[in-house]
Amino acid sequence: MTAQKVVHLPTQAEMEQAKISSRTLSKYADADRVQMSLRGSNGETDELVLPGHVIQILLGVLSEMSRGNAISLIPHHQELSTQEAANLLNVSRPYLIGLLEKGDIPFRKVGAHRRVLLTDVLTYKENVDQQRRETLAELTALSQDEGMGY
Repeated sequence: MTAQKVVHLPTQAEMEQAKISSRTLSKYADADRVQMSLRGSNGETDELVLPGHVIQILLGVLSEMSRGNAISLIPHHQELSTQEAANLLNVSRPYLIGLLEKGDIPFRKVGAHRRVLLTDVLTYKENVDQQRRETLAELTALSQDEGMGY
């Protein structure tokens, strides 16, 4: 199977169906595995067992679809262009290039183009988010110590 990105913007009917399906599937959110019966519009039927983490992924997909958000499935080993990585981090492409050149995020060059691994971008994002949480906790504690709380 080749790695490819799949993006889909849900229709109004799909948004409603996702909302209904999400409610049903959420009952099984904490299960280690779930056995499902499938019946397609073509008359085919099957039984399958899904691991609990797959149910969590499906719930995430259904939740986003129910809000009308585009869905993108990207394998963790996927390489991203600098623009895709910048979009994921919600920063400008020039800012991302600076992060790459400083060594904050590993990259490789393919010809004149830089490529970054999705896992490296997600690791950087988690580290930045963790630093923000720690800073916010420190500021909250400092403001409470100074009697600036509400």
